[in-house]
Amino acid sequence: MSFAELGLSKPITESLDALGYTKPTPIQAKSVPVILEGKDVLAAAQTGTGKTAAFVLPLLEQLRMQKPSQNKEVKALIVTPTRELAAQIDANIKAYAKNLRIRHQVIFGGVSAKNQIRQLIPGCELLTATPGRLLDLCSQGMLDLSKVQTLVLDEADRMLDMGFIHDIRRLLKLLPAKRQNLLFSATFAGEIRRLAQTLLNQPVEITVDRENQTARKVDQFYTLVDNNDKTGLLKQLVIENKWQQVLVFTRTKHGANRLTQRLERANINAAAIHGNKSQNARVNALNGFKDGRIEVLVATDIAARGLDIKQLPQIVNFDLPNIPEDYVHRIGRTGRAGQSGTAYSLVSEEQLPLLNDIEKFISSPINELNVAGFSASFSRKSAQSAKKSQPNRRHHAPRRNRPRKAAPAKS
Repeated sequence: MSFAELGLSKPITESLDALGYTKPTPIQAKSVPVILEGKDVLAAAQTGTGKTAAFVLPLLEQLRMQKPSQNKEVKALIVTPTRELAAQIDANIKAYAKNLRIRHQVIFGGVSAKNQIRQLIPGCELLTATPGRLLDLCSQGMLDLSKVQTLVLDEADRMLDMGFIHDIRRLLKLLPAKRQNLLFSATFAGEIRRLAQTLLNQPVEITVDRENQTARKVDQFYTLVDNNDKTGLLKQLVIENKWQQVLVFTRTKHGANRLTQRLERANINAAAIHGNKSQNARVNALNGFKDGRIEVLVATDIAARGLDIKQLPQIVNFDLPNIPEDYVHRIGRTGRAGQSGTAYSLVSEEQLPLLNDIEKFISSPINELNVAGFSASFSRKSAQSAKKSQPNRRHHAPRRNRPRKAAPAKS
């Protein structure tokens, strides 16, 4: 099947040819015709499956023959959780629409709103935005959403995880009741289903790649390591394997900063990317990583969501995530679009239960990798035995009901 057979016109297919897109991915083949028919869509697809093009291409096709938007008006609105993802989507729009006269803009927080406001005043056909900045500019009267024909919620599951549900509800009140709605998510979890019921009108459900199937496309390894040895192990992996590009996940912003400093002291070019970094710092770090000036990009989950790095060869979980689905999101940054990729997890003793949960979620054991010079003071077997031998404390009174100790007498 070709892109033309999906119903896309020549100006769009020619731009895709120039980008080297030879045929639609499964999510594109399933979504584009349905969206062109004007139907609401509830789609589940992982990053790396081509889902951005799955909704952007039909939007461009719908907009290309329409009259330009007027003062502050928007015709199609894409809402996404993070700055990086918003910028990446707009970059894709620019590439896909190079043969079209369609105005597109992107707005997000962390930078001055003045330039964004100036660009929005004439109106634009297609706007990509993060929720906070979008609502802020609407409250200032700088945007008119009353003419929106299509609303896209991208990475809807992550928006809910980040607490954007109230912002989404406020946004819906600013939109016309009659519109097309497209909801893209990694899962159809309960909260997503409830959101879909209030947002979508008789949606067509589209599913591509279950989460645990995506994980099977990446070679996965774990190494047991004591907490104090994690940084040394990571340094050795980077240096001995001559890694030129590796994305490393930490659980916290502070942990990302600390690890970056330690890597730099070992003469490894590294940079951190997380929510406390300014937008310019995040863009510079990402650009340096893409062009090879930075070997190790250390990121938290939220900051890494939406990073589009072609042929990223490996990722490292310096800390395992608490939620198994987040593990799949992380390793999905590599092995994208049919490319090979490898994921390494550095597992300390207290994180063994998380490793067990991940293996259960992906329905597959992860291979253990022993690294010369690093031997953990524990094993999976000994940790499991120790857990079984612990006394059963279920019958103890809850802490809050236990009698308090008498305060020591003052001297």
